[in-house]
Order: sequence, then C-alpha cells, then structure tokens
Amino acid sequence: MTVDGGSKQMRAFVTGGSGFIGGHLISSLLGRGFEVGALVHRTPIRNGPRLQFVSGDICDREDLEPALEGVDVLFHLASALGSRIIGQAEFHRINVLGTETVLEAARRTGVGRIVHVSSAGVFGAVRNGEVVEESSSPAPITVYDRTKLEGEEIALRFAGEESDVVIVRPGWAYGPRDRRTFKLIKSVCGGRFMMVTRGSCRQTPVFIDDLVKGILLASEKGERGGIYHLAGREIMTVREMVRATALACGKRPPRFFLPLFPARLAARLLETAYKPIGKEAPFNRSKLSFFIHSKPLSIEKARRELGFEPDVCFQNGINRTIFWYRNEGWLPYPPGKSGS
Repeated sequence: MTVDGGSKQMRAFVTGGSGFIGGHLISSLLGRGFEVGALVHRTPIRNGPRLQFVSGDICDREDLEPALEGVDVLFHLASALGSRIIGQAEFHRINVLGTETVLEAARRTGVGRIVHVSSAGVFGAVRNGEVVEESSSPAPITVYDRTKLEGEEIALRFAGEESDVVIVRPGWAYGPRDRRTFKLIKSVCGGRFMMVTRGSCRQTPVFIDDLVKGILLASEKGERGGIYHLAGREIMTVREMVRATALACGKRPPRFFLPLFPARLAARLLETAYKPIGKEAPFNRSKLSFFIHSKPLSIEKARRELGFEPDVCFQNGINRTIFWYRNEGWLPYPPGKSGS
C-alpha cells in the first residue's frame, strides 16, 4: 500500500514511540499505510508487519543514523517527562542535546521532513485575558519549559540551515491510554480530588485524535520553520474541566479548594519525601503549574495554513476517555453498571 498515489512506500520514524502521543501517532501512520520505525528508550513496543522499533539513546547518533536511512518524515516527540525524578542536567541532555542529535542525524541521512513536537509550556504563565499566538513572546518558568524552548530554538536553527523542520505546540493533551492525565481523572472519579486555588487558570485541552490529526497536517502542509499551535476549540478554566470530568464519572464536582500557599508547601514536602526512592511525588511543583499557570493557545494559524479543525469538544472527549478507562479496567464501573 502506498500513501502518495505513486509507487513509493512512505516511511516515517517516531522518537518517543512508546509514549502516549507517540503511540497514537504510530497507530494513525500505520493506518495510512506508512512503514514506521520508532525509537524507544525504556518501554519497548512490539514489532509488527510495518512497524520496527529501535532501542537506543536519543543522544547517540550511532543508534539514530542507521534507523533514519530512507525515512521520508521524522516525528520528534521524545522528551524528558515521566514518573521518575529528573534532574536539570537530564532535562537538558534529552530536551536540548537530544533534539540537536536527532536533527543532525536526520540531516546527515537526508530525511525529507521533520516535525518537532514542543510544548505550550514555553509560554510559562499567560496573563489573565490573553490568548497566545505562535508569535507571542515565550516566558518559560520551569526547567522543563526552558529546555523545551531551547529545543525549539535548535529546530529553528536547523530550519534556517535548509532542514525542512516544522514545530508544533500541543495544548493539554488527553485521551485513552494516557497515564499522566489519568491520575487527575482517577482522583476526580474516586471523589478524592481537591481543587488547588479556585481553578480559574485557563487551558486549551485537545483530544488525542485531534492532536494526531494536527501533527499529520503539519507534516503535510506546514511551512519550513513554521510554528503551529494544536489545541481544542475551547478555552476552559481548570474548574470547568474538573466539573466536566466529574459529570462524565457520575460524581459531584469538588466543593472545596486548597489555597495556593499550603499547596506550594505540600508540593515541596512531597517532593522531598519521594526523592530518596527516585519516584515522582503524587503532587509536586510541576503538577501545581497546571492549576496556576494559564496556557490558552490560539489555533487560528493552524486553521488557516493547515486546515486544522478539532472535532471533539471536551465533554465528549472526556466521556470517551473515561469509557475507555473503564473498559480497560483502569477505573471501576459505577455500582450496577458494566461495560458493553
């Protein structure tokens, strides 16, 4: 099967292929008839008829270059973000040096197009009432945000040196198979969730199917050196998102909230307590940013230049996500109900 109407079998490669977004992207690429390669570091994925994974390090060109030979489009999603404690040096190694290594390997092997997946976190905390466009000035706060911005700067440098690189910044991604947002959803559905502050922080959630569609559109239509925001069509407060999640779970929305000062103190204490075992605390300063750092994204440029139009509203998307979690046994069904 071909994907371009000709005789050539298109080949794609995905870094971060075992992650939430990477896994969905691989499924979509396979569905479109691509041959797909994927770089994985810790979590293996199964090879298939048109899927081959490569186990290696994002900073090792000797792992990357053989795998990128003959690749038409590269999707760079690998990022330092996970359930283990990551120091500043590791964030820099993966998000900055890793990006440079991947792009250099792609240049040396003649990869046709590269989609670099960045983060809305490069904007830090957007001021009340503002919605950021691609041209808005970045103001990263956390080490993750700063290193993702550095990765963007490297991608733009390569684009200026004739590499065909496009950058996308996703909104707050969620959907089936996601383990990070599942933690929040599980606490809401279990009646254990407490709002941090009054939940007035604004986000632009994007359902995974819409995000993958936007990433593929960027690979097909994006301008070299262009940056595109890929988010849902709704700008929502965290309180509205939690209320919609509670409704999907059949629960009452939480009535109480934790003020900012004790929330910050709790985050620091939990980080200290979990550090000796090398695990991410259930609540930390990174998770706190979701409640206090607004990141509403404008998607008008992606609409205009890519034809991107998200299909799934948040209530529909969170309903579908919770249905999947229940069918897979991640969440219990309400008493007297079961899957179909």
